[in-house]
Amino acid sequence: MNKTLLLLFHPDLSRSKANAAMAGAAAHLPGVEVVDMVSAYPDGLDIYRDGEREAARLLAADRIVLQFPVQWYSTPPQLKAWQDAVLTRMFYITYEAEGRRLEGTPLMIAATAGNTADAYTVGGRNLFPMADLLAPLRATAHRCGLDWAEPFILYQADKLSPEEAEAAAANYAGTLAHWIARSAKPMA
Repeated sequence: MNKTLLLLFHPDLSRSKANAAMAGAAAHLPGVEVVDMVSAYPDGLDIYRDGEREAARLLAADRIVLQFPVQWYSTPPQLKAWQDAVLTRMFYITYEAEGRRLEGTPLMIAATAGNTADAYTVGGRNLFPMADLLAPLRATAHRCGLDWAEPFILYQADKLSPEEAEAAAANYAGTLAHWIARSAKPMA
């Protein structure tokens, strides 16, 4: 098995330029499954009832990508609800059966931001570097024993022309393909 699970957390994918293009490009890569988590759980609450199914989805993957737009210096609420429902279950309630088995799985963050890269610097308009804003996710990965990969960040995502969005999506797919190849487990 060589499966990459990409969980997409965009509050309104129909209005997205970058995340929609990125997810579409990723879906064309061999072994990549893209799941629109907002469509799967439109009210956000069902995810708590489907914790076992979501845990099984993670355990069936060789690597995980969490893709989302940065909103007010954080993740969208659907991603936080997913963490609360699924990771809490796996690492605090059913650790021996689920959490322990997920440890060592590679994790990549793919985030889009509306501002420029310069805005995400010390002293920039947003005051903090993107790495600082993603620190809670990195801490979560560490706590869960997931192998943290260098995040893919796309700046000015809502300002891209269709051609620029397509080029960014191709760059994302190339980055994912390279990461997948590097993190693939040797066949026994």
